[in-house]
Amino acid sequence: MSANIFITEEEIDGDDDGPLAGTTVAIKDNISTEGVRTTCGSRMLEEYVPPYDATVVSRLKEAGATIVGKANMDEFGMGTTNETSYFGPTDNPAAPGRVPGGSSGGSAAAVAAGEADVALGTDTGGSIRCPAAFCGVVGIKPTYGLVSRYGLVAYGNSLEQIGPFGETVEDAAELLDAIAGSDERDATTHPEGDDSSYADAATGEVDGLSIGVPTELLEGADEGVVETFWDAIADLEEQGAEYHEVSLPSVEHAVEAYYVIAMSEASSNLARFDGVRYGHDADVEGNWNETFSQARKEGFGDEVKRRILLGTYALSAGYHDKYYKKAQDARAWVKQDFDEALSEADVLASPTMPVPPFELGESLDDPLQMYLADANTVPVNLADLPAISVPAGETDGLPVGLQLIGPAFGEEQLIRAGSAIDR
Repeated sequence: MSANIFITEEEIDGDDDGPLAGTTVAIKDNISTEGVRTTCGSRMLEEYVPPYDATVVSRLKEAGATIVGKANMDEFGMGTTNETSYFGPTDNPAAPGRVPGGSSGGSAAAVAAGEADVALGTDTGGSIRCPAAFCGVVGIKPTYGLVSRYGLVAYGNSLEQIGPFGETVEDAAELLDAIAGSDERDATTHPEGDDSSYADAATGEVDGLSIGVPTELLEGADEGVVETFWDAIADLEEQGAEYHEVSLPSVEHAVEAYYVIAMSEASSNLARFDGVRYGHDADVEGNWNETFSQARKEGFGDEVKRRILLGTYALSAGYHDKYYKKAQDARAWVKQDFDEALSEADVLASPTMPVPPFELGESLDDPLQMYLADANTVPVNLADLPAISVPAGETDGLPVGLQLIGPAFGEEQLIRAGSAIDR
């Protein structure tokens, strides 16, 4: 089957000179590109053409990069396999017949297939790290606020970040240098990345590095994935790093908290797509309620509808304190646990995904199982921390990723440690 990596293939040239001159970049299709349609993988926005660039796209053009297309994705970023796109699933170039991971699967596949040198994705609960692990490439989820979200079509805005993919840690770090830094159009951004030199941190020096391994993130993982993970840790030990076990008891509740918060924000953010203000026009006659309902029925896929319904229920009168408030309390607990664990270690390490890539179609009938596959990645988004997924090896011929997690704005340390595995 066709890899189906791009929804729209259209070349956009950057400035003639700049640090990324000659570099080709794939852009996830929920990031606005002036004059080039941005569909979010949905029928709802099938014909939408933004009149402006997202800040990250403007910065890529200024850096001289050449954009080669808009990459396929799970509809509105909702999925772990890249199979919920209205435009069909993407095949995994590193493991044909299997999913590339979601929701930025098209971006990771573009790098893995050599269709682009680097790519941009977005990570709401692991949507960069999961496809990086499944496709055998590098993906970085930056600290919340390091990269502007202006021009990103929001799904879960308190959780999501734009971040880079690369074939190597250094490639991904160079792309992060181009997009990081404060932006007056996004009040959540931080000046930490204004004068960054993340690519220079890819030295591979880990002598004396302290690695904490959260035992909870190994429980229930595939045996081959765990063996590959420990082989990578042993490799880091040989290079001078040391590890010890740490505990993150709150992660037991992280998946539940994440999905309540993410679905609640999705129900709010996607309310504007009604066929009147934005989105698919159902072209039916009737009153406003009938027109609105038909537009959303036709425009959204099943996974988006499921999350909107659950999020609306969680925010409804009488249930807000029972679900949403409890989820926010759990989020605070997760942040506190990470702060304590990182006070005893420079970085934390775990398998990125507890399983190797699924076969295409394998998980579509069991959404709960798909949600649980995010157990190792969603806690990082709840805590607003940075993380990187680096290829760690294979199990039964399938890619396995190692996830490193650092303190807020600790990207340089993660890139340094990740580049030691990358060698």
